[in-house]
Amino acid sequence: MKELFMRDIRLAFTSGNSLGSSFLLFLTVIVITPFAIGPSEAFLPRIGAGMIWLAILLAILLGLERLFQFDKEDGSLDAMMMDMDFTTLALSVFVKCLAHWASTVLPLVSVSPLLAILFHLDLKAISMIMLTLLLGTPAITFIGAMGAALTVTLPRGGVMLAVLVLPLAIPVIIFGMSVICAVTAVTSTPPLITSLLFLIALTLFFSVIGPIAAAAALRYTSDYG
Repeated sequence: MKELFMRDIRLAFTSGNSLGSSFLLFLTVIVITPFAIGPSEAFLPRIGAGMIWLAILLAILLGLERLFQFDKEDGSLDAMMMDMDFTTLALSVFVKCLAHWASTVLPLVSVSPLLAILFHLDLKAISMIMLTLLLGTPAITFIGAMGAALTVTLPRGGVMLAVLVLPLAIPVIIFGMSVICAVTAVTSTPPLITSLLFLIALTLFFSVIGPIAAAAALRYTSDYG
């Protein structure tokens, strides 16, 4: 599994330039928004956290289409279907999700505090954005694995992938934003610890359900199911 993790990390940085495309989309959404809204120091902080979450979500969706595509193109996906039992396949999907998050999502989360300055956010709000992204984006990756597995055989499955993933990602975004709102007192929200626990619970839940469902989808869509 360690070899699989390192292989996917290398592919993310050397093949298809998925990291560059995701980063460019993330940067474009964040940079254009203040110019489109205007330099209002009263309004920009209210939408800053939401725009960062939206940009991260779009960037993740852009990269998820390639989660299993490299394996399908080089034939390793067929080898996994033939050689692995269901439990091992689900564990391999889990490792691939971790590699995708570490190579594609984590760099975006790392630069988000610098871009948050464009929205005139204070240090407390930026810290909460970082915390919620670190806790919540793995859940979106695991959710996306299910959509990527179902659309891996489609020639252009990006739109279908977004349709499948977005409804399931809404609770993650809601509780992520609830944490930020609870700290910044933007609006009436559940207590901070409640929102954090729900966000952690969603990530843990989808870290189990996502790889299992993705493995089942891969079995179903392959010739070896």
